[in-house]
Amino acid sequence: MHKVLGIDTSNYTTSAALYTGGKIRQEKQLLPVRKGELGLRQSDAVFHHVQQLPQILERLFHGAGGEGAIEAVGASARPRDQEDSYMPCFTVGIGTAKAVATALSVPFFSFSHQAGHIAAALYSAGKLSFLQEPFLAFHVSGGTTEAVRVTPDREHLFQAEIVARSLDLKGGQAVDRVGGMLGLPFPAGKFLEELALQSDASFKIRPSMKGADCSLSGVENQCRKMLDHGSPQEDVARYCLLSILAALDGMASALQKEYGGLPMLFAGGVMSNRLIREALTEKYGAVFAEPAFSSDNAAGIAVLTEMKRCGAC
Repeated sequence: MHKVLGIDTSNYTTSAALYTGGKIRQEKQLLPVRKGELGLRQSDAVFHHVQQLPQILERLFHGAGGEGAIEAVGASARPRDQEDSYMPCFTVGIGTAKAVATALSVPFFSFSHQAGHIAAALYSAGKLSFLQEPFLAFHVSGGTTEAVRVTPDREHLFQAEIVARSLDLKGGQAVDRVGGMLGLPFPAGKFLEELALQSDASFKIRPSMKGADCSLSGVENQCRKMLDHGSPQEDVARYCLLSILAALDGMASALQKEYGGLPMLFAGGVMSNRLIREALTEKYGAVFAEPAFSSDNAAGIAVLTEMKRCGAC
C-alpha cells in the first residue's frame, strides 16, 4: 500500500502527515514562544522549523512502519491561493518536501495553507464530497478571519474566492490578546475556552459589521475595559468568545442570503472552540473539523497531495 507525505510549516506549528489507504497519521509541534509574548518574528519561526521538522519526520516515519512506498510529496507554500500571498516560514516545508520528492523520484505538489485547512476539515468531517459543488468555507485563525466561496477546479482541485473577512483584528489575535490580558499561556485558545466555560454570564452583543465583513478590534478594547472595572476573568473570557461568535454569525447570515444557502464549513484553530461550534452547528447545520484537524496541521496537505497524485496517474 502506497503513502503520500504532506508537510506544513505555518507561523506557529511544524507538522507532517502520511496519508495511507484513506487514513491519516500526523505529527506536529508548536513553535516555542517566550512567556509573555504573543507571537514570533518570521526569522524566528523559520529557525525553529529548521530545528523541528527533522524531528517531526523522524517520529512520523518511526511510527508508520515499513509497509508501502511514498509515491508523492506535498507542502504548503503560501498562506492563500493568491499571487501576492507569501510568508517566509513556508519555505522550510516546501524546501524539505521538494528535496524528499527529488530523492525518491516522485511527484511534488504545492498548495496554500488555507487550502490545507479546508481539506483537513472536510476529511475529518467525512465531507470531501463537498469539493464536487460550490460551498462556503470559513477560515478563522491567528492570521486569518475570512470566508471564501469554494468552487471545483479541474487543474487546482478547487478555487477559493474571498467573499467576507475581518477588516482589522483576526479571531485568533483577539483570543490571544485577551488571553494575554488574563495571564494565559500562548496560544491561548484552549485556556480561554476552559475559563469561559466557568462563566454563565449573558451579554447582549451587537457585532460591528460592514456588509458581510466584520470588525473585531472592539472586542479587545471591551475586554480591557471589563478587566479594568473588575469583571471576573471567566466573564471576560466568555465575552471575548461570544463576541467572535456574534461576528461569525453576522458574516454567515449575510452570506447565506447572498449565496442562497450554500453548505458552510468552518476551519482553523479558533473553530475548535466548543461554544462557537455548538452555536453555529445548531443555527446553520455547519460542518466543522474535529479539534485535532482544526489547528494548523499537515493532514489536509496530505489529502490534497493524494488527490493530485490520483489525478496525475
